[in-house]
Amino acid sequence: MEPSATTDRAHLADVLLAAGPDAPTLDEGWAVRDLAAHLVLREGRPAAAAGVVLGSRLPALAARTAAVQAELAARPFEEVVERFRSGPPRWSPFSLPGAEAANAVEFYVHAQDVVRAAPGARPGPLRAGQGEALWRSLRRQARLLYRRSPVGVVLVVPSGPRALVRRAPAGAGSVVVTGRPEELLLHAFGRTGAAQVEVTGSPAARAAFASTPLGV
Repeated sequence: MEPSATTDRAHLADVLLAAGPDAPTLDEGWAVRDLAAHLVLREGRPAAAAGVVLGSRLPALAARTAAVQAELAARPFEEVVERFRSGPPRWSPFSLPGAEAANAVEFYVHAQDVVRAAPGARPGPLRAGQGEALWRSLRRQARLLYRRSPVGVVLVVPSGPRALVRRAPAGAGSVVVTGRPEELLLHAFGRTGAAQVEVTGSPAARAAFASTPLGV
């Protein structure tokens, strides 16, 4: 794996262990042990993990995903975390070089799911180049992540780049979401309550946007 990928994986594993299996996360209904199980499931059981994305349309697949994840979560917590730390199996799609960008996003978001669930917690600094990498990944995925917005969406990094990620439908207004790349990423992935961003626009546009389900 690339050094950055190894660093991000090790950091997330350390975050999981430091929090402990029963600590809360920003993922509704999941404790840290459930998140650790999800990470192992994602890389080691990709067929079963498909229910995370497709479960709303395929209830049977969602049930299968939940069952496998519960089985993993019931195992010794340290064992599950170390299994994640060791990396994906060689045959896993996530062992391919092209998976690095997806892993960078996944690992950052889930590390923050743990860190920011603690009362009064503050996010730590990014590693060198991480902010730029997260912005590139966000630009590639933002149209999908904001596809349900009933208003136009512009993402802005203070004193940095901006991107129109959803054009305003006819008769609708737009909002501007401003924040550092990592905060914009968290917002786009539905962590709206924890993301440190500013949303500006007309009251009607902001109200409509606030009710939008975000993420994949």
